[in-house]
Amino acid sequence: MKIGKVTLVGAGPGGRELLTMKGAAAIRSAQAVVFDRLVSEDILNLIPRSAERVNVGKENNHHPVPQDQINEILVRLAKEGKNTVRLKGGDCFLFGRGGEECEYLLENGVPFEVVPGVTSALAAPAYAGIPVTHRDYCSSVHIITAHARAGKKLEIDFESLVRLHATLVFLMGLTALERVMDGLLEAGIAADTPAAVIENGTRGTQRKVVADVTTLPQKVRAVGLKSPALIVVGRVCTLSEQLDWFTPQPLHGKTVVVTRPAGRAGTLSEKLRAMGANVIECPCIETVELDNVSMLTGALHEHWDWVALTSPAGVHAMVHALARAGKDLRALWGCKFAAIGAGTAKELAQYGIAADLMPETYDGAHLAEKLMQTVQPGERVLILRAEQGAPELPEILSAAGIAFADIPTYRTEYRSDKADTLRELLAAGKADVVTFTSASTVEGFVRAVGEASYAGFTALCIGMQTAAAAEKYGMQVKIAEQATIDSMVAAVLEE
Repeated sequence: MKIGKVTLVGAGPGGRELLTMKGAAAIRSAQAVVFDRLVSEDILNLIPRSAERVNVGKENNHHPVPQDQINEILVRLAKEGKNTVRLKGGDCFLFGRGGEECEYLLENGVPFEVVPGVTSALAAPAYAGIPVTHRDYCSSVHIITAHARAGKKLEIDFESLVRLHATLVFLMGLTALERVMDGLLEAGIAADTPAAVIENGTRGTQRKVVADVTTLPQKVRAVGLKSPALIVVGRVCTLSEQLDWFTPQPLHGKTVVVTRPAGRAGTLSEKLRAMGANVIECPCIETVELDNVSMLTGALHEHWDWVALTSPAGVHAMVHALARAGKDLRALWGCKFAAIGAGTAKELAQYGIAADLMPETYDGAHLAEKLMQTVQPGERVLILRAEQGAPELPEILSAAGIAFADIPTYRTEYRSDKADTLRELLAAGKADVVTFTSASTVEGFVRAVGEASYAGFTALCIGMQTAAAAEKYGMQVKIAEQATIDSMVAAVLEE
């Protein structure tokens, strides 16, 4: 059996936006992924469903999987023929023990590659308005681990660090904050030297405290900063308030849960993150295209004037169903296309089709009313949508005497790999807004969470039908002004 390759990937300090393109490509093509605690859910969502996942998450003073065992896991997966990604927070070679893992792989004849990552030592200060070098303040930056092995003293040469007159960045040092500050003071650093602690750097939940080396521990305790956090010491910290571009973002500090299906959350999540939100993608439904296309094949023997589509997923399902039937979009030549909303129309455009009809309000009832106004006597409508779709569209067309066929091309399954994450968020009261783009996402969310209080967050719904589903479970509902992603983002801004 051919030995698989191990690729060490630095995941960066936070979300997907700071993951390198090469790192993302390696994750997407992996057959197995071994990952640490600090890798964000946003990045873990890139792992293929078919890939083996191994969580070796290590916490301070708690290592559920020892390093020796991690090394053995990597070798085992590679010798099983699997191309494996070793996914680490930050950069693999900066206090990440990546060098040790590469040495072990080499000893065991396993090929490897290293994809560097953005280190929190540089990124977190940058997001906190602290340039680690500046011509007016310092000419060098030094990165030090403040993590000591259990029962041992910090092995830091504070005297040498103080003589450098440089920016000092201490990683993994929150529990040793007082010892670090005392060490610097004993070594002769000026008592008024600026210093900062940054919690959850680069993430939407980032917090910081800026003080001096004397008062920093007291102020950090008062605020209650927690790990993961790093310490910055140096005159550049005085620029923090002036150059802070991240925390003034309008959604900074707000946690938004996106429940759209995997692969459909991107645009909404990206727009929210761009405004500083802490976005947690927790898909609660999955669209599964139907293998049996006999109903569609039979319908294609008849003449149709209109094709009605009720979701972007339905557009893809239509194209793929035609392919399984041995046909393509030419089978619908001469038909006009009706789209339920802008998202569906946009997906149609990806296949070179311009929507001929779209209601102003994006739901099934308004789509039906628009068709009633547009369809000419004798014309027939082919509806391609999910199994057990909302009843309004066929009911209104039937009452109007319009001939139609309602053909399922996919089904919606209530499935969530992030059910534990959702329950933890709700229990801790950390979810500010949960977004719902269909009644099925509401149902999937409720099934994933189970019995829980839904009073602690705002249920932001894309339309009336979705809102009705949320209200049924006692959620505090807010409806986007329009059934668009931009309108949902605007509604979050109003919260």
